[in-house]
Amino acid sequence: MPELINKHRTAILIFANSSTEELRNKAISKGNILFGSLTEHALNTVKKTGLPFYLLTEKEQYGNSFGERFVNAINSVFDKGFESVITIGNDTPHLKSNDILKASKSINAKKFVLGPSTDGGFYLMGLHKSQFHEGNFRKLPWQTTSLSKKIAGLIEAHNVQVIRLHILQDLDHPSDLKKVLNAYRTGFKKIIQLIISLLAPMKWNFHHQCILVRINFENKYFNKGSPFGSTILS
Repeated sequence: MPELINKHRTAILIFANSSTEELRNKAISKGNILFGSLTEHALNTVKKTGLPFYLLTEKEQYGNSFGERFVNAINSVFDKGFESVITIGNDTPHLKSNDILKASKSINAKKFVLGPSTDGGFYLMGLHKSQFHEGNFRKLPWQTTSLSKKIAGLIEAHNVQVIRLHILQDLDHPSDLKKVLNAYRTGFKKIIQLIISLLAPMKWNFHHQCILVRINFENKYFNKGSPFGSTILS
């Protein structure tokens, strides 16, 4: 880990719902195992960075809308005395600890970091406290396909350089399971094996499996800045 990174200036915010809450909106058979493993994987990835981190589930979030809950969560980390925050969710299993460390280094140079997802949202956002204008952030088009573009424009309008990370696929829809398997079979083996094991009992091919999962997916619910919500704050 680069010694240049000051662990006491930057903290990581994992904004992700609990497995129980996910199951209320994503009716996937044995989904509690998948959601729990995704959060565990995110925590393990974050721990490798050596940076302080906070996990906020729906139990710690507050606000009347996603935007309010997300902005309030960022504020709660700044209130602890940190100068910078890196936000992530639990649904981008191919996010690596090195990506987070690179983001931290850029933030220390007063740059804004954005990890765009394929759906127009983002899987990572890193910013210094001076770049966080609460009112403007609340007005962003949260959970839409234009979010990443809008937030980058907002930051660049204040003459702050935006560093964009590589685009990654997140898990917001049942159909994303196949995309993740096809694109990232060589990484995060535990998650890959879990997804396959959850689908294995079905006797149809993978195409039919995805259709079945989609049928069970009764409500479209997203859990972060993507057209997609934790160490608990102490």
